[in-house]
Amino acid sequence: MPFLALFGAVLLLGVADSMAHSYIVLFAADVVGLTPLQIGVWSSVFAVGGITIGWWLGRLFDRRPARAYGIAVILVGAAGYALLPRVSSFLVLLLMAGTILGAMGAAFPQLFSLARAVLGEGAAGQRSVPLLRSAWSLAWAVGPLLGALVLSRAGYSWLMWTAAAVFLVAGLAVFAVPKPGVVQAAGSAPGRTPVLLTVSVTLFFTAMFAGGLALPLYVTRALHQPAASVGVLLSVCAAVEVVATLGLAVLPARLSQRALIAGGFGSFVGYYALTVVSTGMPLLVLGQALRGVGIAIVGAAGIRYFQDLLAPATGRATTLFANASTAGLLVSGIVSGVAISHFGYRATLLLCAVAAGVGGVAFLIGTRRRAAGRRELAEAPA
Repeated sequence: MPFLALFGAVLLLGVADSMAHSYIVLFAADVVGLTPLQIGVWSSVFAVGGITIGWWLGRLFDRRPARAYGIAVILVGAAGYALLPRVSSFLVLLLMAGTILGAMGAAFPQLFSLARAVLGEGAAGQRSVPLLRSAWSLAWAVGPLLGALVLSRAGYSWLMWTAAAVFLVAGLAVFAVPKPGVVQAAGSAPGRTPVLLTVSVTLFFTAMFAGGLALPLYVTRALHQPAASVGVLLSVCAAVEVVATLGLAVLPARLSQRALIAGGFGSFVGYYALTVVSTGMPLLVLGQALRGVGIAIVGAAGIRYFQDLLAPATGRATTLFANASTAGLLVSGIVSGVAISHFGYRATLLLCAVAAGVGGVAFLIGTRRRAAGRRELAEAPA
């Protein structure tokens, strides 16, 4: 069954990705001996490589949909992670980050583009996005724990080799997905880039990643909670995210996707509002529930919205959304570092709330014309 093969591929890709990236900063510092500045540069090159390669392959997919692009980047990335423990040169690490390791950033949008091409744009194709996104969420709930187990028993080298092996299996799983059939070809410019929508997604993920860096410090240093409480909060968020993403698959098709996604932005603002007024775990846990709902809605319904908006340019649409997420990651490290240093933890979280709120406004403004067009069609006489 095509969906099960795609679900398995996304799940395995997410497990491997979370195993490696949950500890790759510590690997760079403890094993390779990189300085914080070098780690920051390395992470930025990772992001730029993923954005560039993803953009290129997204356009190739629209011209000629195929499984080969996703398989290629996953297998090349697997080889990169297998080699990583043997590399100690910073320049070589930069080269790898911009090419074979950065290429892995294109795997996620390629698999979601493949799902749209194989499953179609009907009800099954629409439901596949949140279901596949739930596989990614589940993988990130499980993968870091598996990585911690391997790391505690065998060290960083075996952690990277294990992740490489899971990447390899994920790439092989894509062979079980049927080849995409003949679809309407998308031109090189199927429509204008939705700038405000892209900005809104970038702001959302900037807030998410920057807040993710500030939250552990805020909880342990400002609220004086034990370090283990951070793991509890992240587990609550991951569990809610999986459930909420699955719930999106059963929502009626008539429900406004615009209103739903706007609600996701609002949920994220609510998460930060609760967090900054928290004095203990109860409100922090409730805030994490709102965080999980927001990530689920924007992460899953957002992909589907971009695909619908830019159809039939599925590859371009999915890559545009994924690259906006990566751009948020690229910006967040610098933003959060400067904000924490100059304003403190609580103010940084408030700035994240503002970023998410501005992103929600940008989304509503950017989709206003499309919503008005739909109302005119609905009110037109038969």
